[in-house]
Amino acid sequence: MKKTALVTGANKGLGFEIAKQLAEQGCTVFLGARDKEAGQKAETFLRSQDLDVHFIKLDVNNPSDRKDCAEVISRHPGKLDILVNNAGVMLDREKRASNVSEKTLRETFDTNFFSVVALTQELLPLLRKSEGARIVNHSSMLGSLSKNSKGETGAFGLLAYNASKAALNMFTVLLAKELEGTNIKVNSAHPGWVKTDLGSSAAPMEVVDGAKTAVQLATLPDSGPSGGFFHMGEALPW
Repeated sequence: MKKTALVTGANKGLGFEIAKQLAEQGCTVFLGARDKEAGQKAETFLRSQDLDVHFIKLDVNNPSDRKDCAEVISRHPGKLDILVNNAGVMLDREKRASNVSEKTLRETFDTNFFSVVALTQELLPLLRKSEGARIVNHSSMLGSLSKNSKGETGAFGLLAYNASKAALNMFTVLLAKELEGTNIKVNSAHPGWVKTDLGSSAAPMEVVDGAKTAVQLATLPDSGPSGGFFHMGEALPW
């Protein structure tokens, strides 16, 4: 039976490429996107390449969209094998911890953390129906406490973004621990610094390479790890 995947933020950038690569591996992929026109355009393009993809309206911050998404997948195919929580924002470029606004912090956490937890919880009943489900949380090296404390990230000013990814990593660890012994594996992925709207054109990695870590974790064998933080097969420090 074909595997079914949902990728959030799938109308462009890393989300689009992850969805494309999963579909190329034979998955039926739901393209989650809040922009209907952009989502349908992505769907049309990928279908023109004979890929089995389906746009689904999904603003991850909208509880109704999250519920509707789960209902659509529950009707057909009735289960979910892969969830890639890719949608994210970076709103505090060049802002320091001493002056980042509460508004920026809240808006960043809404998308990068709270919505991921809420959507994953909404979809867990469908993931439990899979013979071997995989949850991939798109994180970042910028969320590594050890890397930040050693000055190895080069981005001290991004309190909202970095903290939201650190929180996301904690969700990965605790959910993986809770689901030990079940059919579900949960991991965090660091894509690298990638040429996207978020990463900017100055980034050294192409999108096709940036998607590889998430795709690898989304297609792990039963013997694969759970509760880890990875980049290109390498375990990263929390």
